[in-house]
Amino acid sequence: MTNQAPAVYKSQLAKINDTYMPQIETQLHGNGINMTEYQRTCVINSISSINELLVKEGLDMSKIDQSNLTQTLMQVAALQLNATATPREVYFIKRNQKVKNGQPIQIIEMGIEGDGNDAILSRFGRNIKQVHRHWEVREDDGFTYPGYAGITVTPPSWNPKGTGKIVRVVYPVEFNDGQVEFYISEREDVKANLLAHMYNNLMWDKDKDNKKPKIKEFAETHSLDEILDDEEMQKIGNISPAWKEPQSRESMIVRKMRNRIVKKIPKDFSNAYIQQIADNVDDDFQERQLQRKEAVIIDEIEENANSEVFEPINKVDNERPANVTEDGEIQNGDFSEVTDQEPIEESSDPY
Repeated sequence: MTNQAPAVYKSQLAKINDTYMPQIETQLHGNGINMTEYQRTCVINSISSINELLVKEGLDMSKIDQSNLTQTLMQVAALQLNATATPREVYFIKRNQKVKNGQPIQIIEMGIEGDGNDAILSRFGRNIKQVHRHWEVREDDGFTYPGYAGITVTPPSWNPKGTGKIVRVVYPVEFNDGQVEFYISEREDVKANLLAHMYNNLMWDKDKDNKKPKIKEFAETHSLDEILDDEEMQKIGNISPAWKEPQSRESMIVRKMRNRIVKKIPKDFSNAYIQQIADNVDDDFQERQLQRKEAVIIDEIEENANSEVFEPINKVDNERPANVTEDGEIQNGDFSEVTDQEPIEESSDPY
């Protein structure tokens, strides 16, 4: 019996692929994208990864909202992200989400790893020939910054020692004309991401008007690591374990440094649909969406203040909405209310 199990599994997975692949190809074609063999491979690998996730929880594809699942697979195909690449480029989580009629549905959401953003940059970077392997420079390493004499660039130098915290990330990017640019992000740059995470966590906090100034005042005179180490700031900003715990803290900071670089390098998607998908997974886009959502909620409260009692879905102070991840990011820019939130395993950066 044990020898037959893999054959049964492959047969079931093949049927799943046959179900979704034609839909993905048709809808992509409708958005001006002719599906390539590599895009098919990305979709197949994602289906396998999602199926493995669901099997572990005793579920199957039929239990997931089909519209959401198809949309997620289309995003994978459009951005050409490979779930089985090493290091992996994309991962998936399952959520329970309440729709307008109050009935919960189960959905799959996509998260992009640091190497996924590198793959997007290599594929869609404007006039980019090659994105070379990034440098992770530690505080004890020897490092000199690049110099510029007119249009002549003196490249940076790096002498790794292998000790100390990672204090900067450097991306050497080679363009089609032979020019090489060195994009650098410093550890302290990530303080802006941490503060956004803390402010987002306070969005539904009744005492946020008192807590936000305390965070801002402390941040003006303290470093990223001092904020993360301070117990009062951890409590006031409801800093998630993904940011402050030793096993995930460094990978989180490095991932944010990498993302800050990749986002600012110009890209040419040559397709409005792909551009829209890329924007929807951008940190800054998601933060702006969250701010707009807060403004809508405030307007509704003011408009209905004298007519009805307003009770937010999340009634506990400091409780983050379930569609906001532990590092303060909004999954897919989706602000519909969610219930029965499950713990999110923070994806670790492989480097």
